[in-house]
Amino acid sequence: MNRAQVRRHFSILWWWQLVLVLVPVITINVLFESSRQPGVLAMPFFIAGMLSMFISLPLFNAYKHALIATGKARDSDAEPAAWQALAKTRRKAFLGASLPAWIAAVAVFTSLEAVPLILLTLSSLVILYLYRIPRQLS
Repeated sequence: MNRAQVRRHFSILWWWQLVLVLVPVITINVLFESSRQPGVLAMPFFIAGMLSMFISLPLFNAYKHALIATGKARDSDAEPAAWQALAKTRRKAFLGASLPAWIAAVAVFTSLEAVPLILLTLSSLVILYLYRIPRQLS
């Protein structure tokens, strides 16, 4: 695959991950909104969601290093292997970026209010945005 095809593939994967972040939160919130029970676990789930953002710090560091290595390997024989290493690192980072929103989806069952739910989902979206492939690699 050439560089343009790889970038297109990475872009498609990013959009799919965006769907995987948003669909569970929206679906669970819509389907189970009326069956919420007052619970004491809403705040611990929100705190767990906020703390899960810190999981993405080492993952982003690894992604950044893989991105730099891919940039250095451009137009060389090592470029395909660098793209594969970047893809592997990015997949792990996507999981870390998705954690706050997925915790928010589970926290719907603990009657987590709308504002914390939106905050956790937005934090996942912002972290996920960091994992877009920069234009410099095209």
